[in-house]
Amino acid sequence: MDEVGRGPVAGPVTVGACVCHVDDLKTLKRKYKEVGDSKKVSVETRKQLTKRLRKEGLLRCTVASVSAQEIDRIGISKSLKRAVAKCLSNLRVDPKETMVLLDGRLYAPKRFFQQKTIIKGDSKEWLIGAASIIAKVHRDQKMEKLAEKFPNHGFERHVGYGTKEHYQKIKKYGLTKIHRKSFLKKILCG
Repeated sequence: MDEVGRGPVAGPVTVGACVCHVDDLKTLKRKYKEVGDSKKVSVETRKQLTKRLRKEGLLRCTVASVSAQEIDRIGISKSLKRAVAKCLSNLRVDPKETMVLLDGRLYAPKRFFQQKTIIKGDSKEWLIGAASIIAKVHRDQKMEKLAEKFPNHGFERHVGYGTKEHYQKIKKYGLTKIHRKSFLKKILCG
């Protein structure tokens, strides 16, 4: 499992999860050598990989997102916990028989006794890398759709991150309902 969108000032946080049988992992690694940290894979390669991985018979994948409003209401940590739990529920994996590998600062619910959080896991573990790519493509596509709804903010370019351009757009056009107000206290107060 991996997350994307922890730090942006707008849009959802998204968790991706992939699961396969341990015996199929070697085959998947051989077949999809370019899987790894989503930030190191080109946009087009990520999109192609996501299509292929979602069709792959040896692999099951899912994503779960939590909205900006929910992040403001319960905080980013609880939002991530909620998205992780939703992904595991979607995959219908047995907590007693499943080893859950998570990137960075993610944790599975306590009923998953076999879990391991790995710093830079998307670069070290193939399954975390696959989850990273699928989550990134999902969130980026969601932000592109939101850019159509809010055309003045440039979401298709900065995907909600706090870039100089984004802050200029906020000052000019104001906040949208997809902005994380709890992440923008300096702008709101100053």
